[in-house]
Amino acid sequence: MAKVITITNQKGGVGKTTTSINLAFYLAKKGKKTLLIDFDPQGNATSGLGLDKSQIGQNMCEVMLGEARMSDIIIRANQKNKKLFIAPTMPELANIEVQMADMEDKFRILKNALAPIEDDYDYIIIDSPPSLSLLTVNGMIAANYLLIPVQTEFYALEGVAQLLKSKQLVQKAMNPKLELLGVLATMYDRRTVLSSQVLAEIKRYFKDKVFETTIPRNVRLAEAPSHGVAIGQYDRFSKGAKAYKLLAEEVLERTK
Repeated sequence: MAKVITITNQKGGVGKTTTSINLAFYLAKKGKKTLLIDFDPQGNATSGLGLDKSQIGQNMCEVMLGEARMSDIIIRANQKNKKLFIAPTMPELANIEVQMADMEDKFRILKNALAPIEDDYDYIIIDSPPSLSLLTVNGMIAANYLLIPVQTEFYALEGVAQLLKSKQLVQKAMNPKLELLGVLATMYDRRTVLSSQVLAEIKRYFKDKVFETTIPRNVRLAEAPSHGVAIGQYDRFSKGAKAYKLLAEEVLERTK
């Protein structure tokens, strides 16, 4: 059965989608059949893996409305890797959330949609929206693990306490097996005092839940999505690529 990891942070711009794409890529590179679910209405994971949204038919919108099965929408990602797949989304997913509010079992729609395909994959990565929304809660309930990217900048921990409180509520009421897989420090610049201070603060707060790997600020990492590929395909020798490869190794170790 697949190990389901939801990548979430209610703050935007923390490297959530970048982490989703590149972690999925490197898990697939390591021989794990991996499905990336684009669950953010912005659809950046979809375009970041080179999919033309104008050519996409059924997607996560139809799945969440019960009009399509997950298996109907999954596409092999264009990453020269036969083990990487994506369930794409469209901006209309933001409107679907309003319709979901009146649906029966509205918190378990994603979990129920995943059930028939969980045995088909080793890992399922869910890229959540930057909010504590109904979509985010669906992602938490469907997951075995949460991975929280936190940028090493001012206000890094702002909102994280509320996110953890939501995780505890979900854990208590609907998904007792949900675990915090780890906290990932992103946009780290070892040359600055601020980055070092914020990283120390993150480690004080989360202790051994912080990944050893830190994701650096890296131009090549920022460029890769505009080319529709993961960093490992765009520039596998860059600092960003090396960091995400190490992260994948840590994730494999923590999810044994």
